[in-house]
Amino acid sequence: MANGNQVTFGPFRLDVPSGCLWREGQAQKMTLKAFAVLCCLVERVGRVVTKEEVFRVVWPDTVVSEAALTVCIRELRQALGDDAKSPRYIETVHRRGYRFIAKGVSSQPSVLSGKEEARDWRRETGPTSPQASSLQSQVSSLVGRDAELHQLHIWLEKALNGERQIVFVTGEAGIGKTALGEAFLFGVRSREKFGVQSPLSPTPNPELPLTPVPWFAWGQCIEQFGAGEAYLPVLSALGQLGREAGQEQLVAVLRQYAPTWLMQLPAFVPPSEVDLLLRKTAGATRERMLREIAEALEVLTAEQPLVLVLEDLHWSDPSTLELLSFVARRRQAAKLLIIGTYRPVEVLSNGHPLRAVVQELQLHRHCEELPLRLLTEMEVATYLGQRLAVEAPGHAPRQEFSRLIHQRTEGNPLFMVTVIDDLLARHALDDREVEVSTPATIRQMIERQYDHLSSAEQQVLAVASVAGAEFSAAAVAAGIGVEGAEVERQGAGLVRRGQFLRRRGVETWPDGTVAERYTFLHALYQEVIYERIPVSQRVQWH
Repeated sequence: MANGNQVTFGPFRLDVPSGCLWREGQAQKMTLKAFAVLCCLVERVGRVVTKEEVFRVVWPDTVVSEAALTVCIRELRQALGDDAKSPRYIETVHRRGYRFIAKGVSSQPSVLSGKEEARDWRRETGPTSPQASSLQSQVSSLVGRDAELHQLHIWLEKALNGERQIVFVTGEAGIGKTALGEAFLFGVRSREKFGVQSPLSPTPNPELPLTPVPWFAWGQCIEQFGAGEAYLPVLSALGQLGREAGQEQLVAVLRQYAPTWLMQLPAFVPPSEVDLLLRKTAGATRERMLREIAEALEVLTAEQPLVLVLEDLHWSDPSTLELLSFVARRRQAAKLLIIGTYRPVEVLSNGHPLRAVVQELQLHRHCEELPLRLLTEMEVATYLGQRLAVEAPGHAPRQEFSRLIHQRTEGNPLFMVTVIDDLLARHALDDREVEVSTPATIRQMIERQYDHLSSAEQQVLAVASVAGAEFSAAAVAAGIGVEGAEVERQGAGLVRRGQFLRRRGVETWPDGTVAERYTFLHALYQEVIYERIPVSQRVQWH
């Protein structure tokens, strides 16, 4: 087949430079390794590609088991809608390898195969450069987020064109919000430093230079007890921006357009200017501070874009939320991308005003929301294969082992990583009957969430943990000795806030009792709560 950078077959378009497979305008989700396997097969369309050849091309410097390739093939078939028994695209050649059998394959000049693509990246970064090593580490540690990374790049492109973007990345604790933000920023910086796209995430226009190069700033909300400091994460981000980017330019803009904000950053104010700034900012109001920072951001990003990440907004102060709402509603052009992360559970359980702010902005299309899902069993297997290839060479991830970890963690990335860390530390990878215990860090996090519940909710969950992973409200009511309606009221509150439980429908008992059914969000939640119950109390409830 002639080499080309875009290959079409059936309804699909394989765009090698962007690292993306498209189907009728929709990007198909797949991992980096699965994409490289697809490139390898498409480049050799019509002939059998042995497993050894795929390993040489896709894993040139790593020894991996056949399970890693099997996972990639399964992922490709899912993306292509292909059937292993009646294949239209990827045919299994028993005991030999695979063959790409799509009809009507066409391409444009100068495609890179999976091997050539990897070699091209190494040439740009240098095979032993710390940047390349760090990049490989980042790639191997993030799975199942290709579509989300791609969407963030789409919003970045809009911001580069002067269309301000406010994005909220949401999900439960440990779902990977921070990891996604770090991978996204790393990908943009890689494109800036190395002059090529990052293999972490495809961009809409990968052949165009990323100009002008964005500034990056990162602010962290912390759980404050008491009044707290207004605009804390934004001030932290501005301080970081001044230290790492161009302090002179930032100070000049703040001095002219936002002196009240410059006064909040004393490290950037020369002693000779303090008295003058005090006079200029005397009697400053909250409305004035909002107007000043909004105008300063528009001036600051007129020529150089800014990517501002604000983490854990479920702990943010009201002033920061007001600022986000004000900036999002402005109509003036700004090359600004603000990414805010938060946990919906925390917002709903504490009555935090963030949810009302997000809903109002969504109503008027002033923001976007990117909810993160749990990882699939296939993605857990991919991550496990990558970890074992580096940290335990020779240990092939068994399908039942990956399934066990997925069942235990429900695909929560933090739970998954922590459990695998614990297994590696205990060298518990050879025992096929291994008991996957709950690491102390996860136990502490679950107990902290449980301790914040009301006593009535705690009692319902305690009895429910004895009843089983899935249970009836009527059974729990019998265990506590209350009406079923009271258990359902507590359960409905937990479900509405996304805490501990999800609803599983209604059941009718033989005596005519109609009751809600619930299940624990994670098996680990049930286990941790169950183990807190005194043995004598467990026996009584059983």
